[in-house]
Amino acid sequence: MKEEAVSQLRRRLGRADLRAVPEARRAVRELLRHWGGPGQSEVAELLTSELVTNALVHTDEGAVLTATVGPRALRVEVRDFAGRGRPPRPRAPQEGSTNGRGLVLVESLADDWGVRPCGAGKSVWFELGVEPVAGTDAEAA
Repeated sequence: MKEEAVSQLRRRLGRADLRAVPEARRAVRELLRHWGGPGQSEVAELLTSELVTNALVHTDEGAVLTATVGPRALRVEVRDFAGRGRPPRPRAPQEGSTNGRGLVLVESLADDWGVRPCGAGKSVWFELGVEPVAGTDAEAA
């Protein structure tokens, strides 16, 4: 039985360091350069930046970004270490507001997503189905 390639990215994100958002996007783009169909990388980058931004803006602690590309899907998790609070959920943005759309985007564009409580904090994750791009060697990723 042939073993399927799995690629993983793991980054620690500093407390309230919003420079981590574009860095996380670039790291996910690099991870996905040989994977996904048209637009998949862009969707993954957008959703990753939403989760990273939420973790850094709405908690007082740092976070850890983990992205795993398996043979059939990409899974991105952002784990924060904030004390117990209400789990995040999508909400309609207020008129004229520039924020409040992150989880609505995740809910709309991801194949699946959720929130998993951890001992300290929580992990917010999403999954996208990923197929190797035609003409590339998927195992080279």
